Amino acid sequence: MTTNKQLASMDEYIQTLPGDVQEILQKIRQIVQKVVPDAQETISYNMPTFTVDGKLLVHFAAWKNHIALYHIPAGDEAFQQELAPYVNDKGAVLLPLNKPIPYDLVEKIIRVRVQQKLDD
Repeated sequence: MTTNKQLASMDEYIQTLPGDVQEILQKIRQIVQKVVPDAQETISYNMPTFTVDGKLLVHFAAWKNHIALYHIPAGDEAFQQELAPYVNDKGAVLLPLNKPIPYDLVEKIIRVRVQQKLDD
């Protein structure tokens, strides 16, 4: 579902997708905004991206069968086990579109990424 067209904004990216996928991406967007109210929205690598103080927080993208979140955060063993079913070998968390989206896990991912940014 990603496009080769150069996009100008997160809104433009989301509007190019089917309604059900738009809803998922808007919910992910709301989670990031709730956890990190001062995160800045941009497009990077033609994907919606959130940054904090100019540092990458998270990219997300819609694909044919899943939503991908990039980059996998480090975390304690319990967190890694929770992530394991969704992690691929390319450094992404893949959330299948044919299953309920684990929004609570998305929020945990964002919180861990924020902590990593604070520790940098």
